[in-house]
Amino acid sequence: MRRAALPLLLLVAPALGACNRTADTFQPRIVITRPEGGGVSPARNFVVKGYVLDDQGVDSLTVSGRNVPLTAGSRKIGYFEFKTQVTGSRGEYTLRARDEAGNESTLVLPVNVDGAGPIISVTRFERERNIVRVTGVATDDNRVAQILVDGNRLNITPGRRVDFYAETTGIYADLEVRDAAGNVTKFRAQR
Repeated sequence: MRRAALPLLLLVAPALGACNRTADTFQPRIVITRPEGGGVSPARNFVVKGYVLDDQGVDSLTVSGRNVPLTAGSRKIGYFEFKTQVTGSRGEYTLRARDEAGNESTLVLPVNVDGAGPIISVTRFERERNIVRVTGVATDDNRVAQILVDGNRLNITPGRRVDFYAETTGIYADLEVRDAAGNVTKFRAQR
């Protein structure tokens, strides 16, 4: 009887060795989609929106220790939103996501309240017949996000200080600068 048990064990061992389980080591990813500047807004109370992504499935999200409901886009993505309540001009929120395997990731979201619009400084204005050329600098205490000249968006690299140059037609150039918080400053450059 012992001889029959030995071959049976040899057959079972290779079969069990072929069952390799892959561990889930992927941590969920937290993405902020609104406000556009991340955590910068002109108001103290604003809505933060985003999503949590995981390769196997999103389980939960907390913001500063409080559960935030996830709206399912699919099993692998969950959308969220929460309202801030900032006292003063700065705050911080800790977002912690957990997937179905128990993996966690953390995102610390600093929040800045920016009620001041960007500053536009025109350093050169030229008009030759119907062509207008304008050169200048846009600055902001957080980040200049967008510059438009006569409604046309300039290709810029966002930052605290952005040099710009544009050509347009007419007798003046209408400038519009938007910062990361959404504050807008408008200026009409003319001679």
